[in-house]
Amino acid sequence: MEIMTMIDIPKLSMEMSMNRVQQQFGVAMLDMSLENARAEGGALEDLMRSSMELSVNPAVGANFDMSV
Repeated sequence: MEIMTMIDIPKLSMEMSMNRVQQQFGVAMLDMSLENARAEGGALEDLMRSSMELSVNPAVGANFDMSV
């Protein structure tokens, strides 16, 4: 005895299309997250470089002499 399954082609097509849209949305969101992480990493790197200079030479930039 053979069980026949009916394939609903339009429904399958819609589901595949929705899956593709969801996947594209997920990739776009990951891309935005990656860009934000890179920007924050760059800002953190700049902050660390400036604080490293102060830890090596604490007097640099702390005071300045001015005469009038």
